[in-house]
Amino acid sequence: MNLAAIGVPGLIVILVIVLILFGPRKLPEVGSAVGKTLAEFKKSAKEVMDDDEKVQNEEVKKISSTEK
Repeated sequence: MNLAAIGVPGLIVILVIVLILFGPRKLPEVGSAVGKTLAEFKKSAKEVMDDDEKVQNEEVKKISSTEK
C-alpha cells in the first residue's frame, strides 16, 4: 500500500485518533518525538547511501585499474 494513497480524509482520521489517544497536552511531545525519530532515520539513511556510494566508487576504480 502506498503512503500517498491515504489522502486528506485518511490523514484527518489518523490525526483525530492520535488526538483521542494522547490528548491535547501530550500531542506536542508526541510530535516532537516523531520529528526527532524521522530526523535520525533520515540521517542514518543518508550515511548508508554515502557508504554505499563510496564502496561503488572504490570498486569502479579497482576495475578500471585492472583493465589498464
